[in-house]
Amino acid sequence: MNGQSTNHVLLIRPVEFYSNQQTIETNHYQSVGDDKPHSEILEDALIEFDNFENNLLENNIKVTTLKGQEGCPDNIFPNWAVTYDDQSMHLFSMLGENRRLEKSDEHIAFLNKQYRTTLDYSPYENQSRFLEGTSSLILDRVNRKAYMGISARSNEELAIKWAKEQNYELIVFETQSHSGNPIYHSDVLMYIGTELAVVCSEAIKVGANNVINELSHTHRILEISSQQLLDFCGNCIEIKDTNNNLNLIMSTSAFEGYDSSQLNVLNEHFTKIIYSDLKTIEKYGGGSARCMIMELY
Repeated sequence: MNGQSTNHVLLIRPVEFYSNQQTIETNHYQSVGDDKPHSEILEDALIEFDNFENNLLENNIKVTTLKGQEGCPDNIFPNWAVTYDDQSMHLFSMLGENRRLEKSDEHIAFLNKQYRTTLDYSPYENQSRFLEGTSSLILDRVNRKAYMGISARSNEELAIKWAKEQNYELIVFETQSHSGNPIYHSDVLMYIGTELAVVCSEAIKVGANNVINELSHTHRILEISSQQLLDFCGNCIEIKDTNNNLNLIMSTSAFEGYDSSQLNVLNEHFTKIIYSDLKTIEKYGGGSARCMIMELY
């Protein structure tokens, strides 16, 4: 077991990017996006993407970048597959029909050069049962625990099945966003590093005590507020550099959303906080730095 985090990430540089109308009903962090032509939104997003990629590379993080495809406005968020350090890979079921297209033969074949597909939940899309990879399941890989907020994109029955098959303990809970609806993805409100877990328990409507109790057995806990979720303070990820230093990846809005005492805690546990301006991607995509990264173990 190599630990909680990896030093190699996959990014997908989109050829289309705009507010995905197939996902906006469940993503309350996403703007409607009719204020700008798609071409302008893409142009701004690509500047942010390229700066994000360069920022990771300059901080000695190994990056593999693939080209996206037409018809996939959320291609920039590759959360349809999860890799593991035994060189296996799981494919997951996605709610949006245009998100299912992201699982292209080309991209799967590329990943299959290193990872064998041992599980494919794509057939559950025909049953309207969705489990959207590491966006739905917040994995504590070391202690084999998976945390998940139930939503239209995170099916409890499917998560129970996955956890049983993978010998993970599943901790499920119910969430409530600023809009009063369930939070679409668990990775908006929490992330787990090697030593530190960050969570917004006030956004957990049912099961908060259980989540905090489980996390406290394995990690120091830092709480963030529901207001901070709007700055994507919960959408961060621990990634190692080539020297095995633990770094925290986030957006500029997330970095600016943390207060000084919270940043002090983060700096105790991470060698560096690496942040990039992702405001266009956040506005029209409703996701941030963590959503943009597929970890390659």
